[in-house]
Amino acid sequence: MTGPICAGRTVIITGAARGLGRAYALAFAAEGANVVVNDIGTSLNGEGRDTSAADAVVAEIVRAGGQAIANHEDVTDWEAARRIVEAAVAAFGDLHVVVNNAGIVRDRMFVSATVEEWDATMHVHLRGHFCLSRHAVDYWRSRQKAGHPVDARIINTSSGAGLQGSIAQAAYSTAKGGIAALTLVQAAELARYGITANALAPSARTRMTEQAFAEKMATEGQGFDVMDPANIAPTVVWLGSAHSAHVSGCVFELEGGKIMIEDGWREGPVIDKGTRWVPAEVGDAVATLLANRMPPRKVWGTA
Repeated sequence: MTGPICAGRTVIITGAARGLGRAYALAFAAEGANVVVNDIGTSLNGEGRDTSAADAVVAEIVRAGGQAIANHEDVTDWEAARRIVEAAVAAFGDLHVVVNNAGIVRDRMFVSATVEEWDATMHVHLRGHFCLSRHAVDYWRSRQKAGHPVDARIINTSSGAGLQGSIAQAAYSTAKGGIAALTLVQAAELARYGITANALAPSARTRMTEQAFAEKMATEGQGFDVMDPANIAPTVVWLGSAHSAHVSGCVFELEGGKIMIEDGWREGPVIDKGTRWVPAEVGDAVATLLANRMPPRKVWGTA
């Protein structure tokens, strides 16, 4: 038997008071990690503040013999994100993993969407992922330059909505698609510093999914509760461990007992005329390309 796979590692988890974030926090702690439970306690649409939920997760970890602190800073605030990193290092002496999990949703058909809803969604998902990761990378680079070995992880949260689109979720889908692209760039740029970057597209029962996909999420009471958020946590914990150092630039789609690595955008069929096209010729060429491409996944919510 081996020991806990994250013993001695310190992880920051944003949006860690409920749902997937809570499941990650408990699972990391059970595998020996020091956990920073970050959550400002907003409603599903990003309104209000309630710090008690994050405190409750910390209390649960401590009762089980783990190490954790609560943090109530806003990940979208540049200076607050720096303070989250500083809090982790002050409490536990180092930082090894950032799990960007915090998010909001503002479901709306595109024809009814408002610029305020669009900006709020981009702000939390994209700016939130950027601010905390950027400060963590500054910390890890400074450690490397000082001669200390770095074995660090960024774990981002994309979504099936970001990978294939979802009806009534134009802003959310766009933000999550951007996070998938961000992960590829981070993986390519940060490998030299001992940092990996991967992303998750989890399917589990949360405040967001219970609202949008109520029928699919209703698996409680079955022999295997496919939509239990705890099913997602083992892969996330492994990605945060030292064992995953060879894995970077991947998007993992996770549901129940299923682990899948997304294949990403690849070059499809091509026709090269060898010279400039005449506009009237393009239609036949596109028809041939469409007939020979791999069928795309359907947008969520379409027939």
